[in-house]
Amino acid sequence: MEFLKRLFGGGGGSGSSSPAGDRVGLYYYVRPHGCEEVVRVRVDRNNDLSLADDGKSYWVRKGVRGVKCRQNVEMELYFDANRRLTDSELKGGALVDEAAYTAWVAQQEQSATPQA
Repeated sequence: MEFLKRLFGGGGGSGSSSPAGDRVGLYYYVRPHGCEEVVRVRVDRNNDLSLADDGKSYWVRKGVRGVKCRQNVEMELYFDANRRLTDSELKGGALVDEAAYTAWVAQQEQSATPQA
């Protein structure tokens, strides 16, 4: 549980910081096994989450595949009644933090820039 709190900034409602103006999106970052690519995954807190059998908590299953890395990742996320992440299960990948995503994007932008 501490890992999830550190990974997502205290577990306070959203997975990570979301793009400006997106109040319903929860953002998570996934690195497929055997790849350097980090994929940003958006979960719509109002439309993607399904009510769990207990009638109080929520869950979502997402299939994830990168653009450069074609490995499939099956992601299941579990949330409490306030739609805060409580647990996760990933097959074929791992959750990483937003910093890993930002670094990967910067690396791609740098490699796309022509060298003088």
